[in-house]
Amino acid sequence: MIGMDSYLNAYVDRRMKYIVDEWDLATKADLSDFASRLAALDQEIPRLKAFGQEAVDKLTGLETRADKLKGRV
Repeated sequence: MIGMDSYLNAYVDRRMKYIVDEWDLATKADLSDFASRLAALDQEIPRLKAFGQEAVDKLTGLETRADKLKGRV
């Protein structure tokens, strides 16, 4: 079975890039700046929450105006 092991090892070595892509595996390069990317995302959370609240407020205002135009209020 040693021949089969070496064959499989060689096959995996030749196809490693395709295996990583197909299985969507992370590599060392992907993870090297993971902490800084995570920190950047953490900094974006308050801004996105504020944006979400502003969007809800604007939508509520637009719905109120639409109701007034339709004569519902």
